[in-house]
Amino acid sequence: MNVKKFTAPTSREALRKVRESLGPDAVILSNRQADGGVEILALANDDAASLAMPAPHSPMAEPAPSLDLSTAVPQGRADQRQEPRLEQRMEPRFESNTPAPTPAPAALPAQPVRRVVASAASFASVTKAAAAAPAPAPVQAQAALDVDQIAAMVSAAIASAKQNAAAEMQGMMSEIRAMRGMMETQLAEISWGTTQAREPQKAAVLREMLAAGFSASLARYLIEKLPANRDAADSLRWIKNVLTRNLQTMANEDALIEQGGVFALVGPTGVGKTTSTAKLAARCVMRHGPDKLALITTDAYRIGAHEQLRIYGKILGVMVHSVKDEADLRIALKELKNKHTVLIDTVGVSQRDQMVTEQVSMLQGAGSDVKRLLCLNATATQETLNEVVRAYQGSGLAGCIMTKLDEAAAIGNVLDVVIRQKLNLFYVSNGQRVPEDLHLADPAYLIDRAFKLKRDVVNTQYLDAELPLLMSNGQHEQAMREVHLG
Repeated sequence: MNVKKFTAPTSREALRKVRESLGPDAVILSNRQADGGVEILALANDDAASLAMPAPHSPMAEPAPSLDLSTAVPQGRADQRQEPRLEQRMEPRFESNTPAPTPAPAALPAQPVRRVVASAASFASVTKAAAAAPAPAPVQAQAALDVDQIAAMVSAAIASAKQNAAAEMQGMMSEIRAMRGMMETQLAEISWGTTQAREPQKAAVLREMLAAGFSASLARYLIEKLPANRDAADSLRWIKNVLTRNLQTMANEDALIEQGGVFALVGPTGVGKTTSTAKLAARCVMRHGPDKLALITTDAYRIGAHEQLRIYGKILGVMVHSVKDEADLRIALKELKNKHTVLIDTVGVSQRDQMVTEQVSMLQGAGSDVKRLLCLNATATQETLNEVVRAYQGSGLAGCIMTKLDEAAAIGNVLDVVIRQKLNLFYVSNGQRVPEDLHLADPAYLIDRAFKLKRDVVNTQYLDAELPLLMSNGQHEQAMREVHLG
């Protein structure tokens, strides 16, 4: 056995010397502080392995006895119970001051040669000495860098775990909502299939409403509230009365023409804002004269857009002012504050354009009480009209004007939106003539016209088997406002 001693100023340097002299498999026997440095006693791996080899004639070198549990117990040892041989794996453990291992009991079998490792106390003392010894400045900087890297890795792992958990939760909630929607659809389909067989008058009224262009959600809501013991004709009359009462209109235009104020016609491109502005201007001129009216246009984007309104103004004898932004509009309204009525023709903007918000902000911040009138195209689909209302709603609309009534194949779609969004319908426009083709909205006439336009396709638009499936998708929308049944 060749035990070597190594000394160095630091434990790191001493361990390096041990590795260079005895190799990476050297065994540390002890370490201690000595003369301002570190002293380590180490042993080569081959010498440590020889310690584990038993002597040739020692009891440890004898072969292990084999025990047969089925044999009888020898005489004189009947009070002792033979136990099966247990395989024991032992590793010689050396303390810092122990030169050689303690011999194992003779009864234990020989063990194969195993690598000898240092004791836990020795390893702990080495670690403690290494931590206590002052490290050079580069070592300290490297340690600080390692700590920062570990902290960054831990933070990244935590953030990744949170992100994965949030994604899994979102996916689970999406699956739950999908399952809920599927179950509601199936239950609604079964319910409406039963209703169609039990109460055929409801199915007839449903066909009428869908053919007129009303939404499945509004039709389902009204049919669920339909009084019992009524035939199809009485049920349809009840539906028409309810729709008429819920269609808010302007009974007398004196509230608009006589009261006056600042009105801005807004809406997407091509809905007829300029033509409707000219029609309203003609009504005001006929009532109060051209001196009480002023026209303003903000449409500076289309080539020659303001020329159309200028031509109408020239015919009516009214000056047309052109503004570009909120500052110009504020100045123009301040100069025209002595006018009885001011009509603003705005630029057409798609409901999905960010300029809609800018336009609403410009009109609301003009310094005057600008009442916005939304022009709704009767030929547009119900989904498009809903988007238009939501985009131009802002802080509230004063009312709306239904345009292109003469071009629409069905008007239940626009009436449905007006009813559900609680809009106040002022006028309906059914042509290009100024000012003849502008009329006050008549609720009873509009509802009756909606049901008459598609009378020929009532029984051919949907099959009987398609009605339950269609109504199962007509769930009550969150934007569905309360409908007064009267």
